[in-house]
Amino acid sequence: MTLGPSNSAICVQNTSQANHSTTPPRPTSLTIHPTALFSILDHYLRRTDRQHRVIGTLLGTRPTPSTVSVTHAFAVLHSETEEQVAVDMEYHRSMFEMFVRGRGDANKEQLSIVGWYATGGAEKQALQGLAQGQGQNGLGTYSALIQNFYEQETAPYPAVHVALDTGTEEGVGAGVRAYVSSPVGVTQKAENCVFVPIPCELCFHDTERAGLDLLLSSSSSPNGTATPTTPLSNLHDALVSTSSALSRVLAYVQAVLRGTVEPDPALGRYLWSVLGTVPDEEGGWATSLQDTLMVSYLANLVRGEAEVAARLALAGST
Repeated sequence: MTLGPSNSAICVQNTSQANHSTTPPRPTSLTIHPTALFSILDHYLRRTDRQHRVIGTLLGTRPTPSTVSVTHAFAVLHSETEEQVAVDMEYHRSMFEMFVRGRGDANKEQLSIVGWYATGGAEKQALQGLAQGQGQNGLGTYSALIQNFYEQETAPYPAVHVALDTGTEEGVGAGVRAYVSSPVGVTQKAENCVFVPIPCELCFHDTERAGLDLLLSSSSSPNGTATPTTPLSNLHDALVSTSSALSRVLAYVQAVLRGTVEPDPALGRYLWSVLGTVPDEEGGWATSLQDTLMVSYLANLVRGEAEVAARLALAGST
């Protein structure tokens, strides 16, 4: 952010030293779920022609004081001109209340406001004559003012900002970036802050893997579409993938035994754990296998007894 001519020096607060013992630490990492990304992309696709970017609220949880997990997002009305930026605060708060009530968080992990998101880069904005309100990567005075508003909504926790590049602008690739803000300047003002990047990674549940794989398969399709497969086809693909993984593991183990590959202790312990050969308190994989064999034996025994009883009843009737 460019400082005014009256400013002769700047002071960036060290977040690790500026925080008091009662103030929660600033987030050092962020995870975002696919549902939140899809909501952001849907908002971007529904924007008007006059909007160079869209913004919205991020909802999630804080597994630890220094980590943030973003699980949901919803759009917020806003407008930007050369003179000012305006955010509909009442709309934002009403949407949050409706979201919580509609979700029914009484018996679930409570969601809270953790920050905000924005899409679009600074290139298209500069063409529209709004570059004075934005800095590098579209983060500047306007973003600082919006960040200040969300800092009040997430207090006492710091707000996080997620910048989503959709990949639709020339020279800008698709990607997700996460930031936290830090005050800067000789005087404390809402617009005097810098955005410090933090690590951001995609996190999804096992039940979401099939849908994500289906969406990824559309990228290699000529027309950009993907057709849902049948359960039998999914089972076939899963078995082929498992067989391929086992073949790679077997080739690695054989190479280690032959001495052609240097053994990796960490990888060995991982394979040992995955294959279930490490006995735990209940007996481990061996006990599970014995239980399976016992159930199979009892099932066959009951089936044999039923067949014998049926034949004896048939012989007695004749």
